[in-house]
Order: sequence, then structure tokens, then C-alpha cells
Amino acid sequence: MTVRHDDLRVTWYGYATARVESADGTVVYTDPGRYGVLSGEWTPPGGGNPKEAAHPRATDHRPMDADLVVVTHDHHYDSEGIERVAADDATVVVYEGVDAANIDRDVKPVDDLPFDVVRIGEEDHVAVDGVGDVWSVPAYNEPDGPHADADGSVTHPKGFGVGYRFTVGANGTSVFWPGDSDALDAFAEIDASLFLANISGSVCMSAPEAADLAGRMDPDLVVPIHYNTQAFLAADSAAFASDVAKRSIPVALDESAE
Repeated sequence: MTVRHDDLRVTWYGYATARVESADGTVVYTDPGRYGVLSGEWTPPGGGNPKEAAHPRATDHRPMDADLVVVTHDHHYDSEGIERVAADDATVVVYEGVDAANIDRDVKPVDDLPFDVVRIGEEDHVAVDGVGDVWSVPAYNEPDGPHADADGSVTHPKGFGVGYRFTVGANGTSVFWPGDSDALDAFAEIDASLFLANISGSVCMSAPEAADLAGRMDPDLVVPIHYNTQAFLAADSAAFASDVAKRSIPVALDESAE
């Protein structure tokens, strides 16, 4: 089920990969790739055994049509995934901390991507043709927060990654994708019409924490992503949707095949 919001169509392919398309044809992808979400090795909840058949979502998007791709941090960097979705003239905005040399997977160095690559800092603004403002915000686990070990060590320390707020479409609809992070107080101050909520828990905000953040942000719509693709990302999306709806905030789940 593709979710429609304002003049946007939003499709979640699994993990952190969401496709946002505006009525004018502008396409943005968040963190494309990994865990088979673009090649048919993973299926949404209720979609059958991923080892038996490729899910149609792996091929139902228009290939290589992204005008903008945003990458939050090393864990979500997949050069093959980017090349699978990006148009020849795409702009690929990659957090400056992403380094292929530190990634234990076979990925191209960021500078070797055959696109217009823009490196962005923790708190920067980049203007992208057809999209408008792309704004990066710090995203991390707090050492004294709910996803830290007893010694204060965390999976996503400050400086490791970012989230993105971007505007797209003729209406300038704003979208916020926090990446992998705690539900930071600073996020509650972000004005976003569409909140792509990370609800996986474990190494980042949990569903209850994301619902509370949604309540403080008060977006026009919440669509949860980044859950259930792997066992350590398990989350009860129905409970999350109920929690958000009780706060009088619209929410939509994108979990079934079209």
C-alpha cells in the first residue's frame, strides 16, 4: 500500500528505505539498500517467505528515477542500493562522517559514486534542484539515554550520523527522517508535515519513544519505517499506530503488497 499525503506518494521498501514522490514527479529516497529490500530478498509483514519468491516491491518502483538520495550514516550506506535507485543526474547527499573504509561490507567509496555527490555536516542546509532545502540535524544515542550500555557506550555516538528534513513537491511539503537516533528533544522542535518514524528500538528510538516524539512534533502524518526487516529491529507497528492515533495525530502503516 503506497501512502498518499498532501501531493506526495510514500512507499516503504523495508529497513530505512523509503521512496517519496511528489505529484510533479520529483523522487527522493532515504537510505536505499541493505538486507535485500530492493532486490526481493525481504518481504513486508504478511508478504510470505522471502526465500520462496521475490516480493513485487523489489521491482515495482521505477528503477533509477531518484532525483535526490539522502544517506544518514555508515550503517545505512549501500553504494549498490544507491546505484539501483538514482537517476543519472541525481544528487546524492551523504553525511560527511560516512567512510567506506570503516564499513565491513563491500561498498564503493562515496567519492566513486557516479552522481553529483554532496557531503553535508551535522547541521547544514543544501539546496537541491527540484527539491529545495535539505537540512541535516545531529542524530545519535545519548550516553545516559535508554539505548546506552551501563558504561555509557552507544551504537550511534554523537557525530556518527544525521537525520534529514527536506521539502519536496509544488506544495513544499516537509518530510523528516531522523535516521538512527534516540528521540532527541531537539527533534520535537522540527516543523515537519510528514514524520518517517524510526520505531525499531534496540539501537535507536523505540515505538513508544517515537510515538511520544510524534506527540511533541505534531506532524500532519506519521509513517513508521525501519522495523521488522531483521529480528533485532522487531516492533509492534499496530501498537505504535494506536499510540499515535490516541494523540490525535494521523498515522498510516505501509506493510501490505500493492
